[in-house]
Amino acid sequence: MSVPTAMKAWRVVSHGEPEQVMELHDVPVPEPGPGEVLLRVRAVAVNFPDVLLARGEYQERPELPFVPGIELCGDVVALGDGVTEGERVRVGDRVVGSKIGVLAQYATVPVEAVHPAPSSLDDAQAAALTIAYQTAWFGLHQRGGLRAGQTLLVHAAAGGVGTAACQLGRAAGARVVGVVGSEAKVEAARAAGADQVFLRDDDWVAELRKPGVDVVFDPVGGDSFERSTRCIAFEGRIVVVGFASGQMPKVRADLALVKNYGVLGLHWALYQKRRPDLVDAAHAELDKLAASGAVRPVLSDVVGFDQAPAAVARLAGGATTGRLVVKVADDAVAEEVAA
Repeated sequence: MSVPTAMKAWRVVSHGEPEQVMELHDVPVPEPGPGEVLLRVRAVAVNFPDVLLARGEYQERPELPFVPGIELCGDVVALGDGVTEGERVRVGDRVVGSKIGVLAQYATVPVEAVHPAPSSLDDAQAAALTIAYQTAWFGLHQRGGLRAGQTLLVHAAAGGVGTAACQLGRAAGARVVGVVGSEAKVEAARAAGADQVFLRDDDWVAELRKPGVDVVFDPVGGDSFERSTRCIAFEGRIVVVGFASGQMPKVRADLALVKNYGVLGLHWALYQKRRPDLVDAAHAELDKLAASGAVRPVLSDVVGFDQAPAAVARLAGGATTGRLVVKVADDAVAEEVAA
């Protein structure tokens, strides 16, 4: 497969708001290092870490200038040293994967961080599968121990990871309750599988206190976490996924003791580093669920490569539902890459 020597890539040139600090540059196509594969990028899903990376507020701070983007769908075009053809991937495979630095026409990704793209999903849907659905899967099953018949409370239920959690909760046979920030987001949560949806300012604690919530999936933190402790069931589990509210709640050990509930952290990237076998197994289950139609990434918009900074800025604004995806290899780009 022919690979050009140069490509276009979005790069963060200083720290600040995405539309002000992201620039489109001509750069060399990277060479895959040992244990890596080179991908021709088809589509990149926008994630909140892209906002934090642009602002210099993410836990990893790449040296400026750097390419953002952490999740993609693409084609394998070259293998690095130590990667055996056919052992995990082949040149020409359509795959999904994650790594900082993929908002470009080509990207290198560790071979253990790529998986076959589900044939039931198009490029944009496949690009949005890995992080949100892996996070939701590990949060509900590996950490939360969700079982059929239990009640699942999902905060930010209309967002990317929230809609994934709603779909997976429904697939697991749970009763799914969503909390969203505005009336405009209610239908998105319902469409994703929520049986009941509350607005964030509603008195959902009173509604859910009896018999209580078995698993709380919380990517919001702040007041959402604190209120969840007041409606958690006996032996319930609160899974802490993030702090989109910007407020990090305090965990009260005395309440956890008195009410017999658990607070569990989830940092999915640690599984990719320490237990990639579990990530592989989760992907296999997600592939089956996608094939059955039980899960399908909710896309609010698919934009062109030239609109990437605006897409990251839209996510930063907090008004989106589902996922925003940047289509990289559209017809014009594909012709340019092939030339």
